[in-house]
Parts: sequence; C-alpha cells; structure tokens
Amino acid sequence: MAVNTAPADVLQYIANGGFSGLYKALFEMQPDEVIKEVIDSGLRGRGGAAFPTGVKWSFMTRSEPPKYILCNCEEGDPGAYNDKGILESDPYTLLEGMCIAGYATGATNGFVFIRHGHEGPISRTERAIQQAYEHGLLGNNILDSDFTFDIEVALTGESYVAGEETALMEAIEGRRSQPRFRPPFPAAFGVWGKPSTINNVKSLSYAPEIISNGASWFSSIGVNRSTGTAIVCLNGKVNYPGLYEVPMGLTLGQIINDIGGGVPNGKKLKMLQTGGPLGGVLGADSLGVHIDFDEMREAGAIFGSGGIIVIDEDTCAVDITRNLVAFTQYESCGKCFPCRLGMEHLLEVVDRIVRFESRLEDLDLLRNIGRTMESSSLCGHGQLGFGPIRSALQHFESDFVSHIEQKRCPTGSCLRPAIAPKNTRPYAMDALRGSAQPAQAR
Repeated sequence: MAVNTAPADVLQYIANGGFSGLYKALFEMQPDEVIKEVIDSGLRGRGGAAFPTGVKWSFMTRSEPPKYILCNCEEGDPGAYNDKGILESDPYTLLEGMCIAGYATGATNGFVFIRHGHEGPISRTERAIQQAYEHGLLGNNILDSDFTFDIEVALTGESYVAGEETALMEAIEGRRSQPRFRPPFPAAFGVWGKPSTINNVKSLSYAPEIISNGASWFSSIGVNRSTGTAIVCLNGKVNYPGLYEVPMGLTLGQIINDIGGGVPNGKKLKMLQTGGPLGGVLGADSLGVHIDFDEMREAGAIFGSGGIIVIDEDTCAVDITRNLVAFTQYESCGKCFPCRLGMEHLLEVVDRIVRFESRLEDLDLLRNIGRTMESSSLCGHGQLGFGPIRSALQHFESDFVSHIEQKRCPTGSCLRPAIAPKNTRPYAMDALRGSAQPAQAR
C-alpha cells in the first residue's frame, strides 16, 4: 500500500500518487475491465472468509441502482487492529478503493462501518470524507467524470456479531445486529433491500494499487492462491509486538522469530492463536506453516483478519481455550438456537475440564455439540464456534486428558477444586492482556 506521511491531508495523499488508480479506472477502463483486473490480481478478502474480491464485485453488475458498497471496519477480534490502523494512518486509500469498487459495480453510495467509541478511526475517516467532498473526489461528477458516488460513516454498538455481513446491514438500517437468513444474498437483497457488496477495509484499500500497477504486479507477490501482502497484528508473549505488512507466503516462524524477535525471557513458544477467537490455535510445531489462507485452514486454524497472539509455555492450553469459548459465548447474538445453546454448552463442558470435574466422555460430547453447531447455525459465529476447541484438541489433546484423568494442569495454572472454590475461574488472560491495543509499528 502507498505510504501517506500526512494522513489527515488529502493534498499530501494526492502528492504521493493518491487517486491515480481512480483516475485510471474512470478515464482509461470500463467497469468490467476494472473487475477483471481485480480478479486477475488474485486478491482475496482480508476479513476472514478469503473470498475472491473481484468475483464478489461481479455479482453486483447485473442489478439496477441504487446499489451500495459497504466497508466492514467492525474489527472485534481481540488482538486485531489493522483495519483501524489503516483508517488512522491512510484513510484516503480506503475512500479511493471504495470509489473504484463503486465505479466497477455501478454502485451509488458507500458506508464505512465502524464500531462506536473508536474515536481515532471515526474522526479521521469523517475528516477524510469531508476533504474528499471539498476537492471533488466524492459526490457528483467525480474528477469531472460521469461517475457520482457518496460515502458516509455508519456506527455500531459493542457487538462482535455485527461484523457478519448481514448483521452489519441490519445495524446500518438501525436494528439490532443479528444475521439474516440467506438466500437472498446481499448482492441481490442487501441494505434497505438493495444490492450490496461488503468488503473489509484491507480488501478495498488494495484496489487503488492494483489498478495503478496492474494485476500482474500484485499477483507476483505472495504464494499459490494467496497473492499480495498480509497485514499482521503480532501480540502476546513476543519481543516486538506491532503491526507489520509482509508478503503472503512467509512462515509463521519467520513472523514470530525474525520479525517479532521471538518469545521473551527465555521462555518456549507453546501455541499461537490466529484469526480471532473463532480461528483456532496452533502448536509450536506449526512454525513451518505459511501465511497462506488455504494452508492455514488445513493446519487447523485460519488467518482471518490478521491477528496472531503468541502464547508461551507458562499458559494452559485448556484455559486459553476456555477463554476463547467464553468470548464467543458472550458475543453470540442469540438469534438461532444452535449457537445460543451450543455456545453455552461448550463453555459449560470446558469449564468442568478446567475445574478437574470432567470425564473423558466429555471430549466426545464437545465434538457432538460442535458438529451440530457447524451444520445448523445461522451464521459463521455459530458455524465456527467449535473451531478453537477442535484446533486445541488437535494440537493439545494430551493437556485435556491430563486435566480429566490425572486431575492435573501441566502448567500448574489451573487450581484443584480443593484449593479453588467451584465458582472461581482462574483465567489465562495474562497471555492475552493488552493484546487488543495497537502497539507502535516497527
């Protein structure tokens, strides 16, 4: 992505080549050519699902206006702050990307969806939108062309599920953030019943450089079907936490050790938590896994929005799993029964394991609950809710068995019931504490 040294000044952005991608799209390309360029670049959504961005745009071309481009900056994953980092450091990149998406799809309006209370990204984006209007870069006849496009900021409350695309549309319409039944899909029936395309901040922010430099330039970076760069938020027990943009295809070991400086205080790496609370955990033997959407999924986790939390040997794998499940249970919107009750049951069982009050059969019970949630939940929150437990069992089943059969925590961080009252829950959040706060990029 282009670097803007004065992110609040639209003229500085223009001086650094800003809006040249939009200019090229408007005056040198047809909308279908823009979509083809994005498809050929191999750009995949950076919000978690990794769906091809250009293909997603193409779904909108057959419908009539009004149509909407929605930018998802809800970003509720603990340990992820790269979307808001873009809005604070280079908001015009996003606005330009949204305009390109609007031109390519025939959309008329755009919304930047931000969680309420994140004042830095909100104020910086609103100021950028104001300056863009003042300089003829938004509104009627942008750059003296026939293209008209408007953008505004929409806010949501503290809701993790609001990041799901149909729940996001519900929030924009002023209702509670709960997912819709599909079909119909957003490209046919979106916000206010009109065709809509939802993209992540990072996905849209790549578009200007792809159009300016060409699809082959972008696809030359990365590996396999994961082209371009990844914006990684490195947190937890690592010497140099921060926000880093790296080429897709680096190994997790290169990220943790070469860039992050390894685990501090001579401790050993125990696990990595990637892709947010629904993403899963990986063991120390996964450092050879590449930052590749498909390879990480095969390894038992997802890259998601780019958060990587490093956890050392002093932390209990079972207790970390319990914390992830507790987060997802608390954030369930409760609309569908499998997620509402399934999350509660998962947390109840893992709680028993942490308190040494479980039986070995509870592992099968967890898997049965997880399969039911995956097959019948309304949205990804419930469908992926078993992910942290599945991946933890894949890499650390012996730790679970130790809690169940030997009534012993390998790290000693889970207390026996005789020492800790039944309602005491000694959390392992020391490994995650402060990880949701942006660190100074290095």
